[in-house]
Amino acid sequence: MYVLTIDQRGSTGDRDRVPGLLSQLDGITTGGRFERSVGDEVQGVVEQPAEVVEIALHSLRSGQWYVGIGVGAVDLPLPASPREGAGEAFVAARLAVEKAKAAAGHVPLSVVAGGFRRGGAPPAGAEPGIKACANAEAVLRLIGRLVQDRTEAQWKVVDTLRVLQHDAAAKHGSQKLAAAKLGITEQSVSRAVLRSGWQEEWAARPAAEMLLAFAHDAVLEGHR
Repeated sequence: MYVLTIDQRGSTGDRDRVPGLLSQLDGITTGGRFERSVGDEVQGVVEQPAEVVEIALHSLRSGQWYVGIGVGAVDLPLPASPREGAGEAFVAARLAVEKAKAAAGHVPLSVVAGGFRRGGAPPAGAEPGIKACANAEAVLRLIGRLVQDRTEAQWKVVDTLRVLQHDAAAKHGSQKLAAAKLGITEQSVSRAVLRSGWQEEWAARPAAEMLLAFAHDAVLEGHR
């Protein structure tokens, strides 16, 4: 399982953005349930790595959240509320969000393996899981940089193209249709796609998903 703990950045000088994020997550998650855990923090449990990637990148987009991802076992059956959940992945998610805060000058996201003692040498079986989480974190931060650096104009193009991706009729002319919808030229759409790193993001997402899946299996294997 993956536990995500997402904490608002600069919350003391900003309005409470948790209700808005929860509403957005309801629209992009299928199996995970997210709730306010404490203060300006959101927490949820997710089973599929693709959904973890989607949630993490969506949260990074605004620049208003720290994202911590804990990988490992959780106590089953899961309670109705994530706030009542327990297990190694919950502890790891707490460590991950604190690590993300320390990286706030870069891309504030971290992935931490559950169940391994911090400090000193890890047990022999822990190393593959820890390294796999570090690799997943590195790729997610690279993609996250593309997401964070996009301008508002680039996001308008990217969001329009993403909607058109699901329209079979638009499959072979999506940039032309996007230009028409946005009232800009096809050349402007092409420039936005190039400068936004949109194609690179979607080419790299499967790699992030694969690394998260590998990390999950390695962390669980390390405890056997």
